[in-house]
Amino acid sequence: MYHKEFELFYSFIPVSEVEVGKHLYWTIGNYRIHGQVFIVSWLVMIVLISLAIAGTRNLERTPKKFQNFMEFILEFLQDIAKNQIGEHEYRFWIPYIATIFLFILGSNWAGALIPWKLITLPEGELAAPTNDINTTVALSLLTSLAYFYAGLSKNGIGYFSRYIEPTPVLLPINILEDFTKPLSLSFRLFGNILADELVVSVFTLLVPILIPLPVMILGLFASSIQALIFSTLSAAYIGEAMEGHGEE
Repeated sequence: MYHKEFELFYSFIPVSEVEVGKHLYWTIGNYRIHGQVFIVSWLVMIVLISLAIAGTRNLERTPKKFQNFMEFILEFLQDIAKNQIGEHEYRFWIPYIATIFLFILGSNWAGALIPWKLITLPEGELAAPTNDINTTVALSLLTSLAYFYAGLSKNGIGYFSRYIEPTPVLLPINILEDFTKPLSLSFRLFGNILADELVVSVFTLLVPILIPLPVMILGLFASSIQALIFSTLSAAYIGEAMEGHGEE
């Protein structure tokens, strides 16, 4: 009975129109975009670009204060790329891995630290961009394009031989794997950030003074871990694609 009711329900409502919560929409031509996601995303990018300019404006041979901190972040991101991609190929991919990590970290922290609910919008509310499935899917698709480009640029058309290794019987499974990678990346990030913001919101409503603080600190830690996981897996997928498949 319930199965027939669900079939009847979905036959009248297109899947593309199903959404959770309210959103502030901007119409550009024939497209509608989530305005609140763009607002916070651009704020995060402005902050990141400003910090990068401030940290590299007056470089010194002996780094001090902020320059020292910026060099520490760069070395940390270089280690991620180097460990996952390999010593000979990692330098080309440092900008991508660093951008992915910093944008996700900034977005997650923006949602955890800034009281966006104090800002009233005509529809919806401001939150972390990674709280929107469209953002996480876009980031994961960028990673998919990156590792396909890495594999084709390194191995040429021979890259596709990986799909029939070690036996052609595994062709469907190997193809399916390339679809599950972006799915797992996007839903892992989206689910964790959404759950964290929901937990903080519930605790704030129940006990609005002191109890939410430890949860918020834990949320900052979890947000950092999610940025690390996403960037590390992205680098690992790129490194895997650049391996010499089919070599003797």
